[in-house]
Amino acid sequence: MREHELYVKYTRVWIPDPDDVWKSAEIIKDYKEGDKVLHLKLEDESTLEYSIGPKDNPLPFLRNPDILVGENDLTALSYLHEPAVLHNLKVRFLESNHIYTYCGIVLVAINPYEQLQIYGEEVINAYSGQNMGDMDPHIFAVAEEAYKQMARDEKNQSIIVSGESGAGKTVSAKYAMRFFATVGGSANDTNVEEKVLASSPIMEAIGNAKTTRNDNSSRFGKYIQIGFDRRYHIIGANMRTYLLEKSRVVFQAEDERNYHIFYQLCASSSLPEFKDLTLTSAEEFTYTSLGENIFIEGVNDAEDLVKTREALTMLGVKEIHQMSIFKIMASILHLGNVGIVSERDGESCHISRDDTHLHHFCRLLGIEKDQMEHWLCRRKLVTTSETYVKNMSHAQAVNARDALAKHIYAHLFDWIVEHVNKALHTSTKQHSFIGVLDIYGRNLIEFLESAVAFKAF
Repeated sequence: MREHELYVKYTRVWIPDPDDVWKSAEIIKDYKEGDKVLHLKLEDESTLEYSIGPKDNPLPFLRNPDILVGENDLTALSYLHEPAVLHNLKVRFLESNHIYTYCGIVLVAINPYEQLQIYGEEVINAYSGQNMGDMDPHIFAVAEEAYKQMARDEKNQSIIVSGESGAGKTVSAKYAMRFFATVGGSANDTNVEEKVLASSPIMEAIGNAKTTRNDNSSRFGKYIQIGFDRRYHIIGANMRTYLLEKSRVVFQAEDERNYHIFYQLCASSSLPEFKDLTLTSAEEFTYTSLGENIFIEGVNDAEDLVKTREALTMLGVKEIHQMSIFKIMASILHLGNVGIVSERDGESCHISRDDTHLHHFCRLLGIEKDQMEHWLCRRKLVTTSETYVKNMSHAQAVNARDALAKHIYAHLFDWIVEHVNKALHTSTKQHSFIGVLDIYGRNLIEFLESAVAFKAF
């Protein structure tokens, strides 16, 4: 049967709509090849003559039979295209409260933006040992499939978590790791699986931030490799990170925040052990107030710092080293508040001798204040024949100050990741591994189309 022969009376189709993206319609007159319009009836009983053109306006997408709508695997649909995918996901989410749907070996997840009680240990145990299609779609089913194939085929596995900002990638990756930590618990009392999970609150504190689309958005990419021994117990892990958004340290768009750790420290500034940090409310620091909203609804930054510190302790970071981390973080906030004053000539600037924030910055890092004051407003130029010092304008000095803040934060971030990896490292020989890649990707439709193209199913 040729394509145009499918467009007969009573057949339902999807047509593009500027408001609803896709709108359902029913054909009320058989279409014949060469016709320039398709006669349709919309769901509100109004009629429409839908123009058909060989290039600009092809025949609309056909709608799936109602009996197929709500399928838990998109590949079971008669027609797999954008409106069919979106409608099926909408029906499952709104009518059945299902956030997960398969598309062959791909798991499609809809972020409900609320906590669901479907990730407990009893749910993990229910999916453990099951085949991927035997139970409702779930991140645990994908994790179990990876674990089972690793053990059965003795081949390393990887799970790719892709999607746009706010899609829920980081949370999905975290639940996958929780599954492996539960079913592949360590063979001894080293609690390595607890250490693997403890890395999450640390990395969220130093690498996640509130954006306009996501209150807990990862601003870096990460690949976590979980190692197993011959009995498929977890023996260790290793994390690689890339593309940290350093610019966020010194600038945030409206209604966005800097990295969580800064707000956690400011919210805990009254603690006796933090007295030397000389911190106050996040509203009083440039680097934490540019977005003009320091709070996240439902989030207690002081309580989150407790979790961050507990996680650092779990990974063997001594209290003295934790305080060093917090001192460096606090010094960055003080650096952002250092006042740079332009001179009348417009080509040079200076910092007030009694600038308290410069004093705290230098005190926390053990830097000579006079030297810092000098080099924040000047730069050294080296030529083949001589070296000389040149004054910087106000704008140049501000840029240099912000560059220094980003540089310090990036190096501290790398140091923490290195320390986390040391805590997760094992001398036991690794037999196999499962990798979890949390990566920014394309939108859902593009991802599914490319998966089909490469015969992932």
